[in-house]
Amino acid sequence: MPNPWTGKGNPYTKQEVRDRLQAVVNQKKAIIAAGAGTGISAKFIEKGGADLIIIYNSGRFRMSGHGSTAGMMAYGDANAVAMEIGEFEVLPVVEEIPVICGVHGSDPRRRMWHFLGKVKDMGFSGVNNFPTHSIIDGHFRNVLEETGMSFQKEVDMVDLATKMDLFSIVYVGKPEEAVQMADVGADAIIAHVGTTVGGSIGVTSATASMDDALERTQKIVDAVNKANPNAFLLAHGGPINTPADVKYVLEHCNGLHGFVGASSLERMGVEQSLTNLTKEFKALTL
Repeated sequence: MPNPWTGKGNPYTKQEVRDRLQAVVNQKKAIIAAGAGTGISAKFIEKGGADLIIIYNSGRFRMSGHGSTAGMMAYGDANAVAMEIGEFEVLPVVEEIPVICGVHGSDPRRRMWHFLGKVKDMGFSGVNNFPTHSIIDGHFRNVLEETGMSFQKEVDMVDLATKMDLFSIVYVGKPEEAVQMADVGADAIIAHVGTTVGGSIGVTSATASMDDALERTQKIVDAVNKANPNAFLLAHGGPINTPADVKYVLEHCNGLHGFVGASSLERMGVEQSLTNLTKEFKALTL
């Protein structure tokens, strides 16, 4: 149902968001979720027809000209940044589509039940686990796991969100992480295959090949379908950047329902359009 105070828009219940996405799938169309780091990004992503908008701290760094991975670093309070973008920039300008809040679920300073209550009261319709430790590996990941800042904390956050009637759309890097999330009721699971390529601050050598991305994505999709066939399944990151890339992945990965774009939508859109528009102005002569 629409917002009881305004008659339209956020917040939606968990089931209402699911129904909206299912309607897209029933029409044989791809679900497109988009990250937004600014109000103007969100405003025009909605006009472009996206199905969901996700806010996370990396959007602020990305739209400030820095790599999205800055959102994984100690450059600010990730949870506070996401709430601030939502309250003052995105939620005031998005008219109708659901807005999701990026939550750093392993933040040891938060009483997560209390924080998710604030997320819900703010008008968000769901949560996303970003920053996520699922995209950290090696020795540092082991240290996080052993010192109380584990991926399980993100799973616990989603479990709590499910009980609080918040929609959840989550990043995972491995099939076993996907199953963990599916088991606690995650509504949509995103196969994250790495930082997006391309543009001024995208990765070049530090990414997967398209074949590797397809293989990793398919393994996650297959694992989720066994654990919870009702979950929506989305691709993200690495070499999956342009609409043509997404089309290729949808055609070659069985069971995918869509794509999540962050850098590939708002950053690439700004870089290309501003560069080309400025060149047109500078081509003018007296």
